[in-house]
Amino acid sequence: MTLAIAFSDAELRRRAEDPGAVLMRDPRHPGLYFRFTEARPRGTWSLVVRKKWKRIGAYPDLTAKAVLAALPDLRMRLGADPASGAAVSPWSTLGELLAWYSDRMSRDRNLSKKRKDTSKSAIACHLIPRLGDLPLTDITHGTLDTQLMWPLQETLSLEFVRLIFGLLVVACRQAHKLGLTSTNPMATIKFSDFSKTKIKAKPGRLRGAQIDNLLAQLARVIVVDRQSAMLALMMLCHGTRIGETRKAQWSHISIADRTWYLPVGNTKTRVEHSLPLTAQVCALLVQHRAAQQASGYDGDFLFRSHKIRSGKGMSEGQASAVFTRLGKGAWSSHDLRKLARTSWADLGIDFMIGEMLINHAMGHNVQAYIHTTVEERKRAALELWHSHLDLKGFAQIHGLEGVGNENSGNGLEAASHKGCDPIQESTIGEVSKA
Repeated sequence: MTLAIAFSDAELRRRAEDPGAVLMRDPRHPGLYFRFTEARPRGTWSLVVRKKWKRIGAYPDLTAKAVLAALPDLRMRLGADPASGAAVSPWSTLGELLAWYSDRMSRDRNLSKKRKDTSKSAIACHLIPRLGDLPLTDITHGTLDTQLMWPLQETLSLEFVRLIFGLLVVACRQAHKLGLTSTNPMATIKFSDFSKTKIKAKPGRLRGAQIDNLLAQLARVIVVDRQSAMLALMMLCHGTRIGETRKAQWSHISIADRTWYLPVGNTKTRVEHSLPLTAQVCALLVQHRAAQQASGYDGDFLFRSHKIRSGKGMSEGQASAVFTRLGKGAWSSHDLRKLARTSWADLGIDFMIGEMLINHAMGHNVQAYIHTTVEERKRAALELWHSHLDLKGFAQIHGLEGVGNENSGNGLEAASHKGCDPIQESTIGEVSKA
């Protein structure tokens, strides 16, 4: 049964207590209906136009006061174009929409903490201060150029300006997709409308000619600060990201399979990644685990937190500090990744194999191809790379002799002969493929 009431927020709160009140209308506003959902006091607003029900929005996000205020314009819009959407936004300004989107992102379990923090900061420090009071109906090329794009490009890199603009685009698109706005004000606005300058990738600050000096530096560091040197060496050897590397655990390492598994939660691409371990790296891991145990640490992290009693792995800030000390402003952790990728190309390693090793995002079909045909080619590529590093000073760090890229399994035997027993599976725990 449809109840006839006078729509108001107070009346809806009162009717929420009555389980018999489900569908309601207001005789003063023909065609406007309100229906409680099972999750009371939530409900939905609808408007019947030419015998078709059009959803306006959700209550209490969209109050009775807001619906009644928007009703005249809504009728006019639908009268001119019956096929247009009937959604009424619960917000009047862009700042309200951005605050909603920032909160939504903060509770998205599929996003990394770093991405959440970056997005939250960009919204709070740039978008809301410059566009927070802008009515949703006033978003135009001109207002964005005057209030956002042109001021930002004066002080920030064009790459970061594009990131900020991208957040605005995604926030407006998501709100419209969920029916929270009648239109998407950013639908026809593109970044290229404001700048034709192409954003070029930053060149790496480490070159192949610097590998000798870099490894000589790490050879000195590993004597006094093994953990910092190992973090840099693992990145150089595999081209991994700093976040992926610092989160490594012994339970992700399988010496029997000579593989390092990077679980979904550790990778930027949110897909499981695996990297072959060469004899050289296995020897380094043997030594690193022995050093940890000699210092009294028997936990699961390859790189432990500096706060000894925390029982956690190295934090993002602690990992960044490592490269502040090592690079001294001349290079960063990401330059190690770039150096590895560039060197692979110089060594003639197949482009696709390099992309697989570096763990760039790829399509589903390519991912299936990875797991079925190229694991050995990935291993051969890393063996070639590590043999090249040996000629530059890497051999003096891991201590193996006569390691060739034909059969890196011999390296484990060499490690034993030098008094470094290979890591046992019982020592490092079960391999995690989560």
